Formats: sequence, structure tokens, C-alpha cells
Amino acid sequence: MKNILKIIALFVLFASCKSSKSSFVKGADVGWLPQMEATGYKFYDQDGTEKECLQLLKDRGMNSVRLRVWVNPNDDKASGHSSKDETVAMALRAQKMGMRVMINFHYSDSWADPAKQNKPAAWKNHTFPELLNDVYNHTFEVISALKNAGVTPEWVQVGNEIPGGMMWPEGSTDNWNQLGQLLNKGYDAVKAVDKNIKVIVHVDEGNNNAKFRTFFDNATAQNVRYDIIGLSYYPYWIKKDYSETIADLEFNLNDMVKRYNKDVMIVEVGGEDDKVQNTYELLKATIEAVKKVPNNRGLGVMYWEPQGAKSWSGYSLSAWQADGKPSPALDAFKE
Repeated sequence: MKNILKIIALFVLFASCKSSKSSFVKGADVGWLPQMEATGYKFYDQDGTEKECLQLLKDRGMNSVRLRVWVNPNDDKASGHSSKDETVAMALRAQKMGMRVMINFHYSDSWADPAKQNKPAAWKNHTFPELLNDVYNHTFEVISALKNAGVTPEWVQVGNEIPGGMMWPEGSTDNWNQLGQLLNKGYDAVKAVDKNIKVIVHVDEGNNNAKFRTFFDNATAQNVRYDIIGLSYYPYWIKKDYSETIADLEFNLNDMVKRYNKDVMIVEVGGEDDKVQNTYELLKATIEAVKKVPNNRGLGVMYWEPQGAKSWSGYSLSAWQADGKPSPALDAFKE
């Protein structure tokens, strides 16, 4: 009888783990959280009680976190931190709360995005062969440190918003041959630590199908290895309402799956913090668009720094109120 109960318990555990891995991703990039707490920022629930931030996110249906990592960051409140050690600590904290983990490599000492892809200062004068080793070694070191701490991330991004490439000028899309090699070094380093981790390549403006076809056609021509296409979706930055672009996002999601046979995920989304109803509707529509991708190949949606309140960060696309409480817009993740 005891053996039968043990078998049943193991089966239930296995089934729950499998379900967790395959369930729809609802998450948040929370890279600012350690700094916010260090500066004394307090988080509150709707009833005014102080509560741990990740718990507040979980209470709103979120099951995953995304954490950026920089090579040699400074101590600036908003544009520093996110070192390997800080990222490992944050990932461990999230996992202990039952949350899934994504790691986002910028391959820079600070922000990398479509407007800037600056190499880390320590790599500035390296030759291209040395840069290939830098990408591999840095990626391997961070993922190994996570695994040694007991956290195996489910997903790893090789580069952040890279429609023009990364680690300029060597890794620019002006030189796709070299960019392809850099991306593959990141992929190989991740898989060397754990072959089950899914590698994401991430491009901004998820409603822009032409941009995505151009990028991923080139990636295909260079035999770039990856598992998932990551998209950002910010109607605000192109000065349009989500209602004007959501159909384009939906088309692009489906086109990426059909054209490249890859899963897709919205790894960044955000709406204006002072337009609560509009942001709620944007999130609902985005989640629905991803869920509608056939054969469950739309994996999920992550909000970028929802807890990064404007009063602390100056960032107006967070989803946190001036009183330290989560915006009702985040209720979209509950459904």
C-alpha cells in the first residue's frame, strides 16, 4: 500500500511539473525590483497592507519573471545593477515562490535596445574571435552560476531587442555573417549548460511583420540556432493605440510560426500608467492574440517592469500607482 501511495505521489508531482512547464506564460520583467527595495520603496496591496512585490504579481495571475543581466554594470539606481550575482539571487528568490525564470542577456554594461548596442567596456578592444569567446564565456558563466545555485532558467534570451544586431559594430546587421556567429555562440553556451533551456532571439515592434521577416530571413540564411521568437509590443512608442495595431501583431505572430516553424512569445509589453482602462484592454487583447496562435505555439506574455512605479523610475509605462499599489490594469493577467 505504501509503495502504491508513493507511486501516486510521484505521478502527481510529475504531472504538476509538466503542467507548469506547458502552461501559458504570464509574467513580468522585474530587473528594477532589488534596487527599488534597496532604496526603501514599499509595495502595498489594494487594501493598504504592505506585501512582497512578487507575491502581488502572483496574486494577479503571473507565474514567471524575466531578469536582465549586464556584464560589468555600475551602481546607478535606474541604469545599473543587474550583475550576475544580483541576477542569480533574484532568480533564486523567484523560483522559491514557484515562478518560472527567463534570463535576458544584453551583452553590454547597461541598456541595449534598437538605438544602442554598446559592447561592454572590458571587451571594447577585443578582436572578433575574442568577442566570440567573450559571448560564450559570459553566457556559460552566468547560466552555470544559476544552475549551481539551484535555478535552471526555462528560457534564455541571446541579445535584447536586436533588429540592428548587437555588440556594434562587429555584430551589426550590416555584417550578418558575424552577427550569426555571435548569436550561435550564445546558443551553444546555453545548451552546454542544459540542452533543455529554450533560447530566444528578440526583436522589437512586434506588429511590424516586414521588420521581422527581414531579420529572421537573414538569421535563417546564416543558420542561426534558436528555439523561440521573442517580440516586444509597445503601441505607445509608435504613437498608435493598440486597437490600430493588434491585428498586425496577431498576423505577425502567426506568420512567424508558419514561416520559421518557431514558437513565439511576447517578452515585453507595456501601456501608459495613467490610462488604466486602456492598458487593461491592451493586455487583454495581447494575451488573447498570443493564445489564438494555433497548436499552443503562442507561449505567453510578459509585462516590462510593471512594478517600476513612475514615482521611483520616471518610467511612464509601468503598471503601478503612486500609492505603491498595483494598477488594476494588471488584472488582465488573472483571466
